[in-house]
Amino acid sequence: MLHGTGSSCHSWADLAPLLADRYCLIIPDLPGHGFSDTPKREGLSLPGMADMLQGLLAAFDYQPFGILGHSAGAAIGAHMALSDPIKPKILIAINGSFAPFEGLAGMVLPGAAQLLALNGIIVHAIASGAKDIGRVERLIRSTGSQIPPQALDRYRDLFAAPGHVAGVLRMMAAWDLRALNQQLVNLQVPLFLLTGSRDTAVPPLFAHRLARRVKQAHVVDLPGLGHLAHEENPIAVAEAIEQAFLTIKPLA
Repeated sequence: MLHGTGSSCHSWADLAPLLADRYCLIIPDLPGHGFSDTPKREGLSLPGMADMLQGLLAAFDYQPFGILGHSAGAAIGAHMALSDPIKPKILIAINGSFAPFEGLAGMVLPGAAQLLALNGIIVHAIASGAKDIGRVERLIRSTGSQIPPQALDRYRDLFAAPGHVAGVLRMMAAWDLRALNQQLVNLQVPLFLLTGSRDTAVPPLFAHRLARRVKQAHVVDLPGLGHLAHEENPIAVAEAIEQAFLTIKPLA
């Protein structure tokens, strides 16, 4: 289970218990996020993160039956599924972020993130501002999601940690989805695209666009949910995940 940019394994707090009685779950913090260390720049790129997670699975001597990823976590999962060491039977993306920003944003944002990450004062200023729960709530709502108060508190704690903020900014600076976006047509495993109808960060149009290009892609609509769909309604998302698994392998 791979969380998205700016989050941590806490993102799965309400969904994981709904799956844990049926599956063995591995729920890491991505490199530079939460309580994980921040690697050098190459370790924060898409291939670098995928390699580090493959190393984690190798240390466990574990081959996952499926990969579940949210937002950027879905992109990492897809990169892993396209590689030789990891051969999952299914990839499930919750509002998966598979395409680079379009237009001017795609040219400006990575460079801006790099400059911010290198400036310790700005990093601490961002972290200090995150102590205001109102700012955190507005940020979450801007993605089309409304999450419970305890989830907002967890994000406030995350965003108030300078190490986490710096790791996230450095990831954004190293992130490039162009190669993955082109390679997705070679995906050999079923890809289920769970997409929230109210998601403003990765609008549903992106999932439908991708499904037209990738032979084994299936769009699953999540009505009334935003970018953090699994935190808004974990029961609905768990049911969608179960249905996706049932199409691959009958469950006892």
